[in-house]
Amino acid sequence: LQLVESGGGLVQPGGSLRLSCAGPGFDLSGCATGWFRQAPGKEREAVSSISATGRSTNYADSVKGRFTISRDNAKRLVYLEMNSLQPEDTAVYYCAAMPALGRASYVPVRQEQYHYWGQGTQVTVSS
Repeated sequence: LQLVESGGGLVQPGGSLRLSCAGPGFDLSGCATGWFRQAPGKEREAVSSISATGRSTNYADSVKGRFTISRDNAKRLVYLEMNSLQPEDTAVYYCAAMPALGRASYVPVRQEQYHYWGQGTQVTVSS
């Protein structure tokens, strides 16, 4: 089972992008979902995560106020709206999912808590 990310691309500093995460073949609406990123030469880091219900969210300090995570459980999609993008946001962005298993409001933040991962989508912020 693998997730599929979309929406990456090249954007100028100050611009915006919206990433989407889908889970073909399984019910993403029953999973807490997170976004992570890995820049060249750096370790993968947590960006944002959201509970299965969507009521609880978490953000890295570096993206607070600029990025917004949301989900549409009817469509089984999770989004990451990224505004005021800066060159330091350049990275491959991955979504990951953890089955909620009754913990509908739980927001996992550690990578090792997530069971399913996508292959990533490149986001490049450059003028």
